[in-house]
Amino acid sequence: MELGAVLPATAEVHDGHLFVGGVDMVQLAHEQGTALYVMDEADIEMRMTRYKNAFQQEYPHSAVLYASKAFLNKEMLRLVEKHGLELDVSGGGELAYAQALNFPSQSIHVHGNNKTPREIEEAIVYGVGAIVVDSRIEASRVSEIACKLGKRQRIYMRVTPGVEADTHEYIRTGCEDSKFGFTMLDDFAFRCVGDVQALPGVELIGFHCHIGSQIFALHSFKEAIDVMAQFSARVKQHYGLEIQELDMGGGLGVAYTASDKPTSIEEFAHVICSGVKESFTRLGLSLPKLMVEPGRSIVANAGLTLYTVGILKTLPHIRKYVAVDGGMSDNIRTALYHASYEPAIANKADQPRSEIVTLCGKHCESGDAVVIDMPLQHPELGDIVAVFCTGAYCYTMSSTYNGQPRPAIVFVKDGAARVVTRRETYADIMARDV
Repeated sequence: MELGAVLPATAEVHDGHLFVGGVDMVQLAHEQGTALYVMDEADIEMRMTRYKNAFQQEYPHSAVLYASKAFLNKEMLRLVEKHGLELDVSGGGELAYAQALNFPSQSIHVHGNNKTPREIEEAIVYGVGAIVVDSRIEASRVSEIACKLGKRQRIYMRVTPGVEADTHEYIRTGCEDSKFGFTMLDDFAFRCVGDVQALPGVELIGFHCHIGSQIFALHSFKEAIDVMAQFSARVKQHYGLEIQELDMGGGLGVAYTASDKPTSIEEFAHVICSGVKESFTRLGLSLPKLMVEPGRSIVANAGLTLYTVGILKTLPHIRKYVAVDGGMSDNIRTALYHASYEPAIANKADQPRSEIVTLCGKHCESGDAVVIDMPLQHPELGDIVAVFCTGAYCYTMSSTYNGQPRPAIVFVKDGAARVVTRRETYADIMARDV
């Protein structure tokens, strides 16, 4: 298979079968059933190490926070702590995972554009390192709750830099028209700094921005850094506040298809770190502690989803449909973002992908497709199909549409397979009904 960077790091072909982490994917599918999420543990660990090393070498006063929204379960969180990364959570559910595993509280940043009072209180009580406030209303809310608890909470202001990242509009978050952050329009963010700084019970220690996800053009990050540096300089001059920390978010793109050409982790680190050093030094500012929040670029390519072919339909001169035992309930990204994926038949991995097919799911929607018009080996009933680069935003955005139980998650490494999240059952789906 000529899929290069799309594949998990340990992917190999032996006797026509796809292996990942030294495990036969065909045998694994037969043992565990399908649909099935598979994660290459060594791939995840390799990317974590590369991120940490790259930023430490370029900018020693830095930290890498894993964006847990991309993929989260208890085993993933154990890997994050094992490799010395910090944690970005959005909301009480992701924080609950951290609490369940006693993840170091000071290494957690709490995000979200509409945190509930309960979520804020739980974060403060747990002692999180920072709460990233998204609005003036929320800043006041954090202040009020911190005072009630007799605490002083460190906070960031999330600032929307007005940078148009070249990505899908649904994951473009740094532009002027965004639900996220303090807008720079009409100098609103700047005028709010004084109000936030004066609030009791909180300490404004830094600014945060995140321009979007799945970004290949690094000049967008450089532009955002320049905006944040100039903003920080104005804040220092007018309010006498020099920020201690700067969080530039995440967003590095990955290879979903063979035609995608993502930038390396090392080049991303160089652009971010050199940009911060150049911009802040030029404006006479002290260098802040630098934070980044990768998620997709740590887990996406490590993951694949296995399906079994159940139905074949050929519409002459239109399309060939290959129906699998999953779909939009385990991967909504194709329907939501028109995302593209590369598939391969795991039991024919040494054969050419010579037919153009659409992998459709089993749900009651015409838009229920996992892969649209992509090459695949000649499909037959019972084949095991692997869809690559599903490690990010598939499990965490999954649903039980049509009463479909969510797949199990299996980590593979060194020839061993471990179920780290069991397959959902019909009883699980109905368990909350009264």
